[in-house]
Amino acid sequence: MPETQQRTSAGRSPAHLAMALAILLTGCASGAPAPVQKTQAAVSHQTVLAEFSERMLKLGAPAVLIEARVNGEVWSSAGGVRSLDAPTPAEVTDPVHVASVTKSMVAVSVLKLVEEGAIRLGDPVGKHLPGFDSLMKPPGPVTVEQLLRHESGIPAHPESVFTSRQIVELLGQPRTAEQNLALAASTPWVLMPGSGFRYSNLNYLVLGLIVERLREQPLGQVLRSDIIEPLKLTGTHLTAPGPAPATMVHGYITVDGEQQDVTYLDGLIDDAAGGLVSTVGDLNTFYAALMDGRLVKPATVKEMLLAPRGYGLGLTRWASVCSGAFYYGHAGDTAGYGTIALTTPDARRQVTITLAYPPDPLNLTPYAPSNPLAWEVLRMGRKALDTNC
Repeated sequence: MPETQQRTSAGRSPAHLAMALAILLTGCASGAPAPVQKTQAAVSHQTVLAEFSERMLKLGAPAVLIEARVNGEVWSSAGGVRSLDAPTPAEVTDPVHVASVTKSMVAVSVLKLVEEGAIRLGDPVGKHLPGFDSLMKPPGPVTVEQLLRHESGIPAHPESVFTSRQIVELLGQPRTAEQNLALAASTPWVLMPGSGFRYSNLNYLVLGLIVERLREQPLGQVLRSDIIEPLKLTGTHLTAPGPAPATMVHGYITVDGEQQDVTYLDGLIDDAAGGLVSTVGDLNTFYAALMDGRLVKPATVKEMLLAPRGYGLGLTRWASVCSGAFYYGHAGDTAGYGTIALTTPDARRQVTITLAYPPDPLNLTPYAPSNPLAWEVLRMGRKALDTNC
C-alpha cells in the first residue's frame, strides 16, 4: 500500500524539562487496559489518527506528524507548518525534538557495552564514573541496571520551583551533564536504590557520561556509530551546537503572555535524557530494528522487555487490549513538543506521533507533562494500534 500523506495548516516547537514524563510513564505503564467496545465495523487506525491530527490542528498545534506501520502497510500524515514565521507546509520527514525517546537509544549504547563485557548491569556506578558517589551522595549503592530502569532513587531536577521564564532561560543555556547533576545534588533522595520506580532524567545523564567515558567519544558520535549510521536514519541526531536543521518543525510556548520559539535550544546539546532530534519514520525504523535483534542480541532485547514496574531497560511498557499483549517504546514530552513511539514485540504494528504543541504556557505541576496534551498523544497512539488486534 503506498504511503499516504494528509496535509492541513497550522504551526510550533521544543526544549527539555526534567519533570516532564514521570506521571506520563508511571500513570499508564503497566496497568490493565481500559475496556474497549468493539463492533463489526471497527474504526481503522487511519481514521483514528487522521481525526486526532485534525483535532490538534484546530486547537492551534503548529504541526502534527504521524507514521503507522501495520502488517506491512505504511500510512503517514503531515499536517501544519514548519514554522509560524515562514508557514511552509510540514512534511512527514521533518525532524522534531523527541525528548525522552532519546533514552531508548542511549540504553542500546549501554547494552552494547554490556554485550562486549565492558560493563555489567550489576556494576556500581562509581566503578565506571569516579566521583559519582561523592557528588550525588546516594543512600546506598547504585547500579547501572537501576539507572536504566529508573530504580536508582536519584532525585529529579528541582525545576518545579522555577517560573516558566526561568525554565526557558535554563533551557537556553549550554549545560554539561556534570552541571546538571550538580544542580540536583542538593535535592534529597526519596527512595533507597532498588526499592522502587521513580522517573528521573538524571538516570540517563549518568548513563550518558558512562558511555562517553568508556567509548572515549561524545555521546552524539556513539549514537551515530551504534544506531544512526547502521540503520541509515537520515533525520536523526543528538542536538549539537549550531543552527537547527532547515526542515525542522519549530516548537513554541507562551511565557508571561508572549509567544516564544523554543526550537533547538542550547540546553539540549548532548543531552542523554532528552536531546534527540528525529523523524516519525526514523523512530519506527529504530524500534523495528531493536525488536528484530539488529541492534543488540535477541537475548538482550528480551531482557529489555522485562518490566515488572512498567519500565524495562530503556523501554516503557503499555497494556494492549489485544489478548493481554503489550506495546513497547517511549514517550517524549518537552517544552513545545510531544511524542509517542509504540511497537509490538514483533514490530508488525507500530505508530509514532509527534505533535508541536499549541503555544500554551508550560504546565508547572511537579512530575506532570509540560503540556496536558501529552496524555492525548499517548492515548491516540494506543487506540490506533488497538484497532488492529
